[in-house]
Amino acid sequence: MESLDKKYYRIAEVAALVGVSLSTLRYWETQFPDVIKPRRNAGATRFYRPSDIEGVRMVHYLLKERGLKMEAAKAELARNREGTSQRYQAVARLRAIRERLLLLREALDTRRT
Repeated sequence: MESLDKKYYRIAEVAALVGVSLSTLRYWETQFPDVIKPRRNAGATRFYRPSDIEGVRMVHYLLKERGLKMEAAKAELARNREGTSQRYQAVARLRAIRERLLLLREALDTRRT
């Protein structure tokens, strides 16, 4: 889980961070308006805050990783948004730890040879 150090991100940056297409991101925005609410300027350009990006990642987790259908994901968020957010964050932290451990293991393997 990489650090989000900017105040605002454009849609293309968010799509690249999450690994989805621009059209998918726009569609999710219409389907999950309570979770993904980017700001827009006068020219209707979307600007995502780090909190919006976390919402996108949570939707990605529900739809792509857990394999829920759109309606099931909406119901999950409506029923227990806080719990879903906590589970998503726990999974993301575990993945980061796993990645770090794999890098350490690789470094140890190269030192042994």
